[in-house]
Amino acid sequence: MNNYKEVIGFVGTGVMGKSMAKNLLKAGYAVNVFNRTKEKAEEVLEAGANWFDTVSELAANSDVIITIVGYPKDVEEVYIGEKGILENAKKGSYVIDMTTSSPKLAEKLFDLAKEKEIFALDAPVSGGDIGAREARLTIMVGGEQEAFNTVKPIFEVMGTNVVLQGKAGAGQHTKMCNQIAIASNMMGVVESMVYAKKAGLDPENVLKSISAGAAGSWSLSNLAPRMITNDFAPGFYVKHFIKDMKIALESAKEMNMMSPGLEKALSLYEQLAVNGEENSGTQALFKLYFS
Repeated sequence: MNNYKEVIGFVGTGVMGKSMAKNLLKAGYAVNVFNRTKEKAEEVLEAGANWFDTVSELAANSDVIITIVGYPKDVEEVYIGEKGILENAKKGSYVIDMTTSSPKLAEKLFDLAKEKEIFALDAPVSGGDIGAREARLTIMVGGEQEAFNTVKPIFEVMGTNVVLQGKAGAGQHTKMCNQIAIASNMMGVVESMVYAKKAGLDPENVLKSISAGAAGSWSLSNLAPRMITNDFAPGFYVKHFIKDMKIALESAKEMNMMSPGLEKALSLYEQLAVNGEENSGTQALFKLYFS
C-alpha cells in the first residue's frame, strides 16, 4: 500500500470512537462512518467523514474497517452474517476490532476472515476519552505480523503505545490484564479519596503528594480529580467496565486462576449499576462509598 492512504471504514462513534475517527480525518485519511444512531456520528460527519446507511455498504467501500462497539454480541452482529462486514468486505482488505471483547471471539473472527482472504486483527485500546481525544491511546494487538506492519501507521494516528502481543486473541487477553489491574486499583483510588475527605484533608492537596509517589497510577492522576469535583461523566462507562470484568473473570476461571480483587471490584460495580449509575463514568464508584 506504500504511500497510498487507505480508505478507512469506521463503525462505532461513541465516547472514544468519535475522537479516534476525527484523528484519522486530521491525518488525511478518507473515513467512511456507520453508527446505529446517526446523531452520534454528527460530530465526525461535520469533520468530513462520509456516512453509510449500512455496515455492508461501508465494508464494500473501504480498504480498512475499524470497529469499536459495545459488547461481544455487537461485534458478532457487525461482522457475521449476510449483512456483516466479513461477507461484504473486499478480498485483501483489513478488519480491526478495537472493541474490548472476548479472546475466543477474536480467534473466531480471525479464522472466518482468513477463509475470505481478509486480514483480521484484534486491537482493544486503553486510555479513555482523554487518550482517544489526544491520540495517546495504548493499543494492544493480536494477529499476524505482516498485517500488523501494514496497518501500524493507522494505529499510530490514534495511539502512542502500539504493541503486537501475539496471535489472534492476544490483544484481547492483554486488555484483560489491563482491566484486571485497573479493577483493584480503582477500589484503592476511591478508598484513598474517601479517607482523605473523612480525615478532614484537602483531597486535591493530598493528590499532589501521593500521585507523584509509589501510589501513582493513571486512575489516581486522571480519575481521582473527577471524583473530588463530582464529575461523573463517562470517559469509560460503568456498564462497559462490568462487561470487561465479566469477560476477564470468565477467562480467569478457564485458566483456574484466583482473582479475588477482580471479583470484589465486579460486585461493587454491579451494585453501582443497580443504583442507576451504569451510564456514568467508572469514577462514579466514589458515590457508592457515600450512599
